[in-house]
Order: sequence, then structure tokens, then C-alpha cells
Amino acid sequence: MSISGRPQAPAMTNPRADRVREVARLAGRPARLKRRQFLAEGPQAVREALRLHGLRGASGGQEVVTELFATGAALERNPDIAALADGPGLPAARLVTDEVLAEMSSTVTPQGLIAVCRFIDVSLESVLAARPTLLAVLVEVRDPGNAGTILRAADSAGADAVILTASSVDLYNPKAVRSTAGSLFHLPVVLGADRDELLAALREHSLTVLAADGYGDVDLDALQDESSARRLAGAGPAGGAAGDRARLEEPTAWLFGNEAQGLPADLVEAAGHRVAVPIYGQAESLNVGTAATVCLYASARAQRRTPPDASTA
Repeated sequence: MSISGRPQAPAMTNPRADRVREVARLAGRPARLKRRQFLAEGPQAVREALRLHGLRGASGGQEVVTELFATGAALERNPDIAALADGPGLPAARLVTDEVLAEMSSTVTPQGLIAVCRFIDVSLESVLAARPTLLAVLVEVRDPGNAGTILRAADSAGADAVILTASSVDLYNPKAVRSTAGSLFHLPVVLGADRDELLAALREHSLTVLAADGYGDVDLDALQDESSARRLAGAGPAGGAAGDRARLEEPTAWLFGNEAQGLPADLVEAAGHRVAVPIYGQAESLNVGTAATVCLYASARAQRRTPPDASTA
């Protein structure tokens, strides 16, 4: 199968070819850092990488996909991806055999599609300059699955960006990329942020900093109830927190900590607000990805509700 309107190079059939090995090396961190490239594998990740590539190209930004490898069967199963790859400014999909793609892939059961992508993370300064209203901050979160879950939750909740501090997981490792299910290509991501500098910058840009802490003295349910009460009373989000209480309506950065140790004590103290997600059953605690989902949606809901029209009150 060929991409319409383009000359098609012969299919790659040698799984031991140098180019195959070069692509496969991107599963390792040293090669990724040296080349500032990573792998997007499978239909969902490749589809979203191609879409971001097109959006950036149309706006004059740096394009994303440098190479696209696909089996004929995968292109037949995903004609939309074949159509996306036929867009302007995109490299033509290179046909490969199943054996070649398996050698390139880091998965046990490859899905027939691999895109080589440029790094797409952005600077903290660019995120804050856009005046965000909802941020997810991962503080030394090291599990790729948890990082991907939080990024997907942030994407779903309409967050403006995700920030990972130094010592967090490498979000470009293949498992982390897969766990984001394409959301990596939907919203800005900042990597390697210094936690102390980050906290100062968040405050400088008037963001309320909430530390998700299972032992927090503020109950997330209570914050949601207070937000609903203000909305029903017609009170807008302006004017800052009432006393020492956080307002979910305000521009907010949520801090989520390491799977085993949680958030560092000094960072929790500096955050100012320790918020606990209530547990009504017998579970000892919530997985950080689950807790992050609940917290981000609580803020997203509060920020998207507007006071009722005074004329109809």
C-alpha cells in the first residue's frame, strides 16, 4: 500500500539494517537525549503526533514527526492515519515488514505504526506567560503509568499544562508515552523544573498552590461545597481566598507527589494549602493518578461554573 500522490520507497525488509537499529535505540534514554527525539508507537499516539505536526506546521512552529514507519496492514486498518501522513510538510510513511517493525518497537505486540518525533516539551516561562488557570505539577513522580494517567486526566479536565519536576520519570520513555494515550501531544509539558524555583514562579503569577496530601487538613469535598455555595450566591471568583481558605475557582496549581514518599514536607509546608481527598470506604489511600484525577476535575468544575444570572434569581 502506498500513500496517495507520493512516490513510495521500497519496503524495509531487513530487521538488522542500520536504520532499524537507530530507531530502536530511541527506546533508551541516552539516544533520546543525544538526538532529542523519541518514539510514538501505535495508532493513537501516532495519530495525535501527526495532528500536532500539522497544527504546528500551519502556525509556523517546529514540526513534530521526522519519520513514520508502518506496515501495510496497519495503514489499511487506519486509513485516517494514512490520510494525515499525506498532508503537507509530513514525511511519507515508509512501509516496513512486521519483522522490521517488531525490531524497532519496544512493545511485545507492536501495532504496526511508529513515528520518530522531536522533543515537544516547552519552557516554564512560556506556560506562565499564557496566564494558566489550571496546572498539574508532578513532584518526583517516577512511575510511567502514573505520570501518563495524570497527564491524561489533566488533558481531560482542560488543564493548561503539566509540569514535571527534576527527578520525575522521563516522559519520553516508551512506556510513559504509551500510557498518555496521545494526550502528550495535546497540552504543553514542562520537564525538569526546579521545585523551589517553580513554587516561587507559581506564586509570582498569582496561582493558588494546592498540595494533594492524604493527611491534609482541608477536605476537598468542603472546598467543592464552598465553591457551589458561592456560585449559588452569585459570588464570582475574583478577590482571592476568603481568609486562609483556598478557592477552587481561582487559578490553581495542584502538586502531586511521589508514589511511595508523597510530597516532600518542606514543599507541603510552602504550598500553604494541604488538601485531602476523602476516603469513604476501607482503602488505605488512593493511587496518585486517581487522586490527581479527582482533584483536577474538582478545580475544572469550579472554574467552569458561572454565577447564575441575577436577572433570573
